[in-house]
Amino acid sequence: MTEGPRKFLSSAYHLGSAFDARSLYQEWAASYDAEIAENGYATPGRIAAALARHAADRAAPVLDYGCGTGLSGLALRMRGFTVIDGLDVSPPMIEQAAARDGIYRRTVLGRLPDPLASVPGPYANVAAVGVISPGHAPASTVDSLLAMLPPGGCLAFSLNDHALAVPKFPGKVDEVTAAGIADCLLREHGDHLPGIGLEATVYLLRKR
Repeated sequence: MTEGPRKFLSSAYHLGSAFDARSLYQEWAASYDAEIAENGYATPGRIAAALARHAADRAAPVLDYGCGTGLSGLALRMRGFTVIDGLDVSPPMIEQAAARDGIYRRTVLGRLPDPLASVPGPYANVAAVGVISPGHAPASTVDSLLAMLPPGGCLAFSLNDHALAVPKFPGKVDEVTAAGIADCLLREHGDHLPGIGLEATVYLLRKR
């Protein structure tokens, strides 16, 4: 009997660092889209819809942080965003994103431990789809992404159930709003990967 492609999804929630995540996604790149689609990946569409509702100008540049193979960029394009740059730390993932015709203005390979050091900018808005979580990108990524934005710029991101179970991740949203750095315009729990019963909260922060 011929074995099917290796499944990687369950491994994504047992990583120790962003370096571990980069190694996993380098192996996973070829089968990523198929495995994610098989499990009903809902978060790119949810985040794109949230950003489209609140962004002042969909023609202004948006950074797709942790763009992977470009599913999030595709969702943003379908919601009317026309100038999208993709950033990811996995070379084979960013290669697939770059190959998506008409989605990205440019794709950038980020370097660990500080992927944002590679970002050309400036950006009016940022999307971070499924990337801020334990073993991937720390809670402090919210601070770094907000720091890139002008006043009025929007950051749309998600925290899956694994991240929500670690207090510093949802606590970061309360921290930046209490400090007057940003206003939280959306906090909505719903589907992430329904095929494995995993949900996520989508947040929309507008920088003051």
